Amino acid sequence: MGCSSCSSGANGLPGGCKNNGACGTYGCNKLDVFDWLAGMELPQGQKPFDIVEVRFKNSRKGFYRNSGNLELYAGDVVCVDVSPGFDVGVVSVTGELVKMQMKRKDVKDNYEVKKVLRKATEDDINRWQDGRKLEQNTMMRARTIARDLRLEMKLSDVEYQGDK
Repeated sequence: MGCSSCSSGANGLPGGCKNNGACGTYGCNKLDVFDWLAGMELPQGQKPFDIVEVRFKNSRKGFYRNSGNLELYAGDVVCVDVSPGFDVGVVSVTGELVKMQMKRKDVKDNYEVKKVLRKATEDDINRWQDGRKLEQNTMMRARTIARDLRLEMKLSDVEYQGDK
């Protein structure tokens, strides 16, 4: 299976993304998770799991507690608590599948989970997008500063928090 943005290559594998057929029909994002538990009802009396997985820039993901009992679904843009301020990310997994992801990533039960503050407002999203536009110039400037100071380092990425 390949997405519509990839042309077929040799042996029926996608030619564009080299994802070897693992991409979905809507894009080549390897960070997306298929929620195979969606639509299943919980056993009588069991409360839904209150932690969600949130995806940020590149391959960064984190677990955040939905203490406000917000109705969150995969793809929702949310503001999460970070030190200092807040960050904006996209919910990638909700419900019981998060328990499995936490177990797979060896996140302990006593792990301090920060909170989902709210669903992102239009102002939050605009500020987040403005920050993303500044990242390339900031990285080039930081590389120049590092070179001028003769620091032996390679700066590969810059990321602004959602609150800029």
